[in-house]
Amino acid sequence: MDQQVTFNTDLIKRYDVAGPRYTSYPTAVQFVEGFDANAYQRYTSASNAELIPKPLSLYVHLPFCHSLCYYCGCTKKVTRHEHQGVRYLELLHSEIEMQGKLFDYDRDVVQLHFGGGTPTYHNDDQLTALKSQVGEHFSLSTNESREYSIEVDPRTVGNERLEKLAEIGFNRISLGVQDIDPAVQKAVNRIQDTQATLDMVENSRKFGFNSVSIDLIYGLPLQTVESFSKTIDTVVAAKPNRLAVYNYAHMPHIFRAQRMINKDDIPSPQTKLDLMELTIQKLTEEGYVYIGMDHFALPDDELTLSQREGHLQRNFQGYSTRRECDLVGLGVSAIGKVGDCYAQNLKDIPSWQSAVAEGQLPIWRGVSLTTEDRLRRSIIESIMCHGEVNFDHFESNYAIDFNDHFALELGGIERLEKDGLLKISDEGFRATPEGRLLLRSIAMVFDEYLQSVENTPRFSRVI
Repeated sequence: MDQQVTFNTDLIKRYDVAGPRYTSYPTAVQFVEGFDANAYQRYTSASNAELIPKPLSLYVHLPFCHSLCYYCGCTKKVTRHEHQGVRYLELLHSEIEMQGKLFDYDRDVVQLHFGGGTPTYHNDDQLTALKSQVGEHFSLSTNESREYSIEVDPRTVGNERLEKLAEIGFNRISLGVQDIDPAVQKAVNRIQDTQATLDMVENSRKFGFNSVSIDLIYGLPLQTVESFSKTIDTVVAAKPNRLAVYNYAHMPHIFRAQRMINKDDIPSPQTKLDLMELTIQKLTEEGYVYIGMDHFALPDDELTLSQREGHLQRNFQGYSTRRECDLVGLGVSAIGKVGDCYAQNLKDIPSWQSAVAEGQLPIWRGVSLTTEDRLRRSIIESIMCHGEVNFDHFESNYAIDFNDHFALELGGIERLEKDGLLKISDEGFRATPEGRLLLRSIAMVFDEYLQSVENTPRFSRVI
């Protein structure tokens, strides 16, 4: 696919509306509590019975943090009482055992991700034990192509811990940075030494990590174009393999921590646009490829190559290279995708703990996909990952006449073409370089659930 991107202020302003991020389809808004552990087990059994069962991707949620970052919208627990984390790990082992029994052991785990919260809240012995417990109940791949990643707080991880993480078996790390400006850091309660962070990028390579990703956020309080330009320049100088540059969505009515932020310090909508344009300009000038949404990667990164070859997928961790996997979510609030279902664990720690302690799978809600859902999911993923849709592909795979089946949607697509977001041909349509920044807006055309307009306020804005 064409990986070029062009910033068009007028288009972006016109299409800056609330919409899903499409880490799933149907989105989590459509998950229902009637989907329970029994329903989930039916899908795991069916996935084992496939002629060639899929490999597995495991996501392990570790919600504990030592301090509160005001911008954070993740499921987390801020505490200095480390015994709470110990109890959580004990029960997490129980859930891992229960989930492991649902999948044939010969299904290789080719992806493993520890996310949070702050996974490095837990000490090296605890993380070592957790990794070993996963290996007791799942078949952890030893292939060099495996992707075993962990989110790291550079404030609490030095060289010794970094080397230990490599010894445990992680070969990828993600570093939370957000911004290096001291005033911004103070405003969001995340004071972080810049040099220590940059040293981690360099040292990670010495210890054998294959990939380093850095997270930044634009739109934080007190950010300016000048200050964020310095942040980008500083980070890029370390040459991380990937960058995720997220748009800060201020939703204090949903995320309590954000109430600590002075809304008057938040950059204006125009400044946020300027910050976004700055980010795209600087990163592409430095040789990074715009993958989509908020992701950038070096030209030789697996993410870039996967997109170029048409194998990219999108899930709850963002963009991923392993389209063929079933995703198993472990820990509080974690979401899995097995076959044609999504399943989410209980979202608060006490409820999750109670269920697991009673020997129950902590499934809270989920959804079984209909044939129409699967069709639309495939189209939306093609848009979000590759910026294009080929009519013949979907006609042959789903036995439809695309023009008839999506007559209403194609009317919307024609309007987007008039605005310059995409180009339509007899074979299909493809996003323009300007439209690649608005893939969510293109995908929304095929979202059947958005016909119920009350859904849209539940999402963040596109930009």
